[in-house]
Amino acid sequence: MNQFIIVIATIVFAPIVGGLLFGIDRRITARLQGRFGPPILQPFYDIFKLLGKESIAVSNMQFVWIYAYLILMIVSLLCLILQSDVLVLVFLLGFAGVSLVLGGFSTKSPYSHFGANRELLQILAYEPVLLLLAIAIYAQNGTFLISEIVSHQQPLLFSLWPLFIAVLYVLTIKMRKSPFDISTSHHAHQEIVKGITTEYSGPFLAIYQLAEWYEIVLVLGIIVLFWANPLWVGLLIAFAAFLLELVVDNIAARMTARWMVRLSWSVGLTLGILNIAYLYIVKGVF
Repeated sequence: MNQFIIVIATIVFAPIVGGLLFGIDRRITARLQGRFGPPILQPFYDIFKLLGKESIAVSNMQFVWIYAYLILMIVSLLCLILQSDVLVLVFLLGFAGVSLVLGGFSTKSPYSHFGANRELLQILAYEPVLLLLAIAIYAQNGTFLISEIVSHQQPLLFSLWPLFIAVLYVLTIKMRKSPFDISTSHHAHQEIVKGITTEYSGPFLAIYQLAEWYEIVLVLGIIVLFWANPLWVGLLIAFAAFLLELVVDNIAARMTARWMVRLSWSVGLTLGILNIAYLYIVKGVF
């Protein structure tokens, strides 16, 4: 019964938190650019306006993949909230990304196809880092269960700080912030306009934005795991990481997809592998 209440509360309140974060994002970004900016509740006004528009899909499969993207993102977040297996969470997050890519490929728009190709590269950039994080958690605690991380007295940040840096890099990709707003852009300031979301409109675009709200809560929740006990410290670290991403977004120029993957594999994977090797050497597994 308690788990059922947690599931319902997560489904209801997670998008509210995500929408507020996007509202804070837009307000802070505007202030950094010398503008006043929209109200913090503007994302909610936008999504209700989109839900009231006519449902038009340019492909019969388009709505299937966008619903799959939303559902998989919700299931991934529930996996985190219910303190399930972190490895399953990583795979679910990857499947959600693939669903979004297939939605982009289901249309005939060249902009959508370009965005889908770039989204695939983003998955290749961040998924190995998250997989190494899961392996490092197992090396540290002897289990993939998130419940063990929460109950552990020593924060993961002390032993997994190199992977924490790599996860901050992943956060930039998942938030689609500069320098990695390559598959789509919230500001439509790139050569592929809205990229993978070009052909989404009305309620389908609202579903995409709703999935993004779940996603930002999920990724910040992964950062909370680095200091899950006490929880409030992890929440402060996650919010600080969120604010850092906004600053980076406003001072960095957009990077090409190749540079993103190269940097992820050369820096992110190197940090992850060295971190895991250190854990096994210190624990005397070898």
